[in-house]
Amino acid sequence: MSSGLLALLDDVALIAKTAAASVDDVAGMTAKAGSKAAGVVIDDAAVAPRFVMGFSPAREIPIVWKIAKGSVFNKLVILLPGALLLSQFAPWAITPILMAGGLFLCFEGAEKVLEMIRPHKEDASAPGVAPGADLEKVRVNSAIKTDLILSAEIMAISLSSLPDSPLWEQAIVLAAVGIAITAGVYGAVALIVKADDIGLHLAENSGSQAVQRFGRWLVRAMPWVLFALAKIGMVAMLWVGGGILLHGSEELGLHAPAEMVHHLQEAAGHAVPFIGWLAAAAASSVLGLAIGFCLVPLGHLVARLRGGH
Repeated sequence: MSSGLLALLDDVALIAKTAAASVDDVAGMTAKAGSKAAGVVIDDAAVAPRFVMGFSPAREIPIVWKIAKGSVFNKLVILLPGALLLSQFAPWAITPILMAGGLFLCFEGAEKVLEMIRPHKEDASAPGVAPGADLEKVRVNSAIKTDLILSAEIMAISLSSLPDSPLWEQAIVLAAVGIAITAGVYGAVALIVKADDIGLHLAENSGSQAVQRFGRWLVRAMPWVLFALAKIGMVAMLWVGGGILLHGSEELGLHAPAEMVHHLQEAAGHAVPFIGWLAAAAASSVLGLAIGFCLVPLGHLVARLRGGH
């Protein structure tokens, strides 16, 4: 009886150890997959605040919450099943899909660079949309559509880092990455859009002069923070898009561009320690910008054809 109980306890201990190892593996894969998608996450966080600008302070957090719920739906209901189907039945399609997303990021980044060079006037509201709830609905829907594209890229990048994992591990990792990134991005967006209100509250209601000065500084700093975020997002688009195209072309058999960037990274790293990564990122960004400039006329042509002009 006692020997049977000891054997059972040994089995339970072995199962527990195996489960713990699996949990560690999933946690490690989640961290790895999330880190690979960092560039797109930066872009997502930089793009999202513009959809909330212009509304009353009372509506800012509810709008961010609506967009965040749409983002979770995008990742877990639409993209996660599709990613798992791809991994099982068409793993060869992951690289081309990643590269298509990379082309889109290059196009968007180049558009933003051109907008800096030749600014266009923007209307305060969408054409044909009345102020108020209708505008809010249009903004939220537009943000969720933009999030779908960026989320698809995040999920594809994450999936590409899990080629040999069982299906259940892929599902858990992709779900964990999707939820963690959504919480991080839209938590940061909520903090960004409310920072000026927090600063104003501190400046007007705090009894400490130091806190009041900090509040006033926060109010003055937020326009510059939003400006910097927009530029960081633009660079992130080009960097990630160019990097995806480099890695994708290498996987498809075109090794020369990726090898050139690798040699540049090594040379820069030997010349100045810790600068190699920066050189590779700059090369990817330049490549992304060049490809994006080539895509801009095509993108405008497609937009005109869809608009019936």
